Amino acid sequence: MSNLELGFWSFPILLIMVLLRAPIGLAMLLCGFAGWYFAMGGNPNVLLNKLKSETYTQFSSYSLSIIPMFLLMGQFATLSGMSSALFKAAESFLGHRRGGVAMASVGACAGFGAICGSSLATAATMSKVALPELRRYGYSGGFSTATLAAGGTLGILIPPSVILVIYAILTEQNIAKLFLAAFVPGILAALGYMLTISLYVRLYPASAGTRPPQPMSERWAALAKTWPVLVIFGVVVGGIYLGWFTPTEGSAIGAAGTGLVAVLSGSLNWAVFRDSLLGTARTTAMIFFIVLGAGFYNSFLALSGVPQFMADWVLGRGFSPWFVLSIILIFYLIFGCLMDSLSMILLTVPIFFPVISAMDFGMSPEHVAIWFGILVLIVVEVGLITPPVGMNLFIINAMDRETPMTETYKAVMFFVGSDIVRVIILVLFPAITLFLLPG
Repeated sequence: MSNLELGFWSFPILLIMVLLRAPIGLAMLLCGFAGWYFAMGGNPNVLLNKLKSETYTQFSSYSLSIIPMFLLMGQFATLSGMSSALFKAAESFLGHRRGGVAMASVGACAGFGAICGSSLATAATMSKVALPELRRYGYSGGFSTATLAAGGTLGILIPPSVILVIYAILTEQNIAKLFLAAFVPGILAALGYMLTISLYVRLYPASAGTRPPQPMSERWAALAKTWPVLVIFGVVVGGIYLGWFTPTEGSAIGAAGTGLVAVLSGSLNWAVFRDSLLGTARTTAMIFFIVLGAGFYNSFLALSGVPQFMADWVLGRGFSPWFVLSIILIFYLIFGCLMDSLSMILLTVPIFFPVISAMDFGMSPEHVAIWFGILVLIVVEVGLITPPVGMNLFIINAMDRETPMTETYKAVMFFVGSDIVRVIILVLFPAITLFLLPG
């Protein structure tokens, strides 16, 4: 069997292992391990040397240190009461409108996503704050859980984003430019979800209750309590864009800043600090193990020639670049229902990125890479709320056992529709994503 055939056969084997519920990192590592073994003629010495060099190559990257820092930043932000302050501020301005408390939940998720690069953490944290209020004002269970699941996806779209960092490392792109390009699509996502909520409560009036408006003085007082979020986001993201420090340095400053806010709020004692470090370490270890498995598997695919073969085959067929892009995005939408976002990025970008890079979209190679990265991030984000394996749906359901999952599934499809419309707009008008980039 040729190396190319080995590469193609590895895909169904990997999918079978995933369907058998093997951890995705382990599945990719074993497929890569076996692929290298057979490609090298069964020589174990070559395989062991590759295991040593690949591990060092993957984890010696300075850019990877940004991941535990942003995760720790999210841990401290959760502890310091920022999520509650964000929700109360948004609720004070929007809560009296039809569907306003749900809109406030989305707005608070967007604000929390600006200091937490994890979708699951955003969904879980905001649910603790928003679910009781949604229940209190008569919002139906399915509508409430679907809103929070969708709002949680803003955690990986609005910078800083752990997934964007991984994409930047895989494709050798500038992290700061990717963060900048994600800003407008992230705002569009939040606005799109709010419009979806407005449409939903008009179609199903019984799904949302009402609450009286608050005095303007109370609104401004609630808004003033969100100053730590504004300061940390402004310093971290603004400092990165202005060149005051690198993204890695910015992540450390953000973690230190949120930790200081947690100390000043009185919520950070030694036990909580230890739990934050352990939680960050566990999540980082999980991500790094998936990164190692993906690195080993993708290096085998590069050896087999599968990515180059795919690029040559697509170009040889003369397909339109827009047709190829559409097929890739549809693939992400389908497989996003079955696989988590990080695994999807690590597994597929090394295969699809060479294909997209070889095509002419009328833009510079850097702009194509950044635009494609934002599109991939959005369609992978849709997978987090798409049945049957939307991770955010399970997170929210675990926090609200009274609501049947089927009700959440029905309501969340409205938000999935909003996401698809947004993807189409960003595909047709790349300037929406790219106009903030310098040059």
